[in-house]
Amino acid sequence: MTSSSTGSKCGGNMRISMRDRSKNRKPLQKGRNLSIEAIQAVQALKRVAHKNDDVAVEHVFNGKVRRLLKSDMIAVLRELLRQNQCLLALKVFEEVQQEISYRPRLKLYAEIVSCLGSNGLLEDIKCLIMTLKMESSLEPDLEGFYALLKSLMKFNLSSLALEIFYLMKLRGCDPDKLTFKLLINGLEPNLSAFVRQDAVKYYGPSLSFLDETEEEVPSLKHHMY
Repeated sequence: MTSSSTGSKCGGNMRISMRDRSKNRKPLQKGRNLSIEAIQAVQALKRVAHKNDDVAVEHVFNGKVRRLLKSDMIAVLRELLRQNQCLLALKVFEEVQQEISYRPRLKLYAEIVSCLGSNGLLEDIKCLIMTLKMESSLEPDLEGFYALLKSLMKFNLSSLALEIFYLMKLRGCDPDKLTFKLLINGLEPNLSAFVRQDAVKYYGPSLSFLDETEEEVPSLKHHMY
């Protein structure tokens, strides 16, 4: 079991409120990625979310969510993100983190950041990144780090992006040209200068790839989803 928990690092219980409900509600994604049990859990969570009743939410978690297989729990998390139910998704993420077999997935973090950012929940993103930095089993996943950085840069979260850049290197994941290009061209000038210095150490002073299109940079483009 991991010691990291989004709720414990971000001020206790998640608050579920009306602002977490999407104005353009999407139908459930029925199919091979969502089991009947997962669909029932999503529906039950959405029914109680608007009541702003912590007891009712906890009842659904005990009766529906915590009984799910890990794969179904992650499917519920992703479906809630797709449905724009950010805060419910964060609470499910806390449960995922408590699984014995839990390993942090950077692309999942990136998905959560995108949902939170789209709903203006920037403080929750800061808490999420703080949680990520405390993950003890974080692996050097280049594609995952790039996806997370891209999500942060989308919402102009320059300081957090720089923190992830240094976390990336700390965990033994060497930045590639596409990562350097994203940060150097996207960060504020005073922050970009620090990243540029590192890029010079890796690729020399010319840094000609900064002027190339993403398709021309020999990097993650063949592997990104």
